[in-house]
Amino acid sequence: MAFPEDVLTEDEHVVLHLHPHWKALIRPILVLVLAVAAVVAGWVLLPEGDGGTIALYVIAALGLVLVFWLGLWPFLVWRTTHYLFTNERVLLQEGVFSRNRRDLPLTRINDHAMHQKFVERLLGCGTLTIESAGERGQSVLSDVPHVDKVQTKLYELVEAHHDKHSLGDGEMREILADMAEGKPLRDPSA
Repeated sequence: MAFPEDVLTEDEHVVLHLHPHWKALIRPILVLVLAVAAVVAGWVLLPEGDGGTIALYVIAALGLVLVFWLGLWPFLVWRTTHYLFTNERVLLQEGVFSRNRRDLPLTRINDHAMHQKFVERLLGCGTLTIESAGERGQSVLSDVPHVDKVQTKLYELVEAHHDKHSLGDGEMREILADMAEGKPLRDPSA
């Protein structure tokens, strides 16, 4: 369930690879503990005989269904949700059986904002909203661990990508001087 490295371009490298905050696993763990406790309590407290055995099987079957539905499924959703930040883009991927992936190139990111409720501040997570140019507009990443640090890192990535792919003042002066002298344009990255 790791993120496939083959989706990255040749010069691209992963800066941050995150899953939603661990608080998403609280309910699955509680469901598992309660299901086991119910089966143990039924085994200890139910009378011996056919009625008690049938009741224990019913409790165990219900517990198993609840563990799969409210325990295993949320765990799989958490495990297969990836927030990947690279030096070129932000990749958002989710899906257990089917897969949804969204790529946000750093050049298209216009704005990003974080929001933390009081409990999220205590747990160290929050919501990161990334505004990008294009028809889909906003991407909302819920339960991002250390959302304040992630937002700062995203800002650094966007600025570094912009600086890498734009001309500096000195390079622009050279190009303008060459044009004034009638020299042919040259590739500034060469």
